[in-house]
Amino acid sequence: MKVEEIESEALGLDMDARARLAEKLILSLECASDEEIESLWVAEALRRDAEMDAGMPGRSMEDVFRDARKRLE
Repeated sequence: MKVEEIESEALGLDMDARARLAEKLILSLECASDEEIESLWVAEALRRDAEMDAGMPGRSMEDVFRDARKRLE
């Protein structure tokens, strides 16, 4: 199964299930070294940069924070 397929399935879960999954994934990264974590962040930044270069629209900071606040209510 590809990462994109897993991601799509995970996003289809209800909020509680997504939160449990996110927690497990985050905990699984805690054993990573600082170098591994930095490498993951660099890879993510490069992926996002490539998406933007390919024309994928970004979201404004205001939209991101508004949506985050709504989820916390």
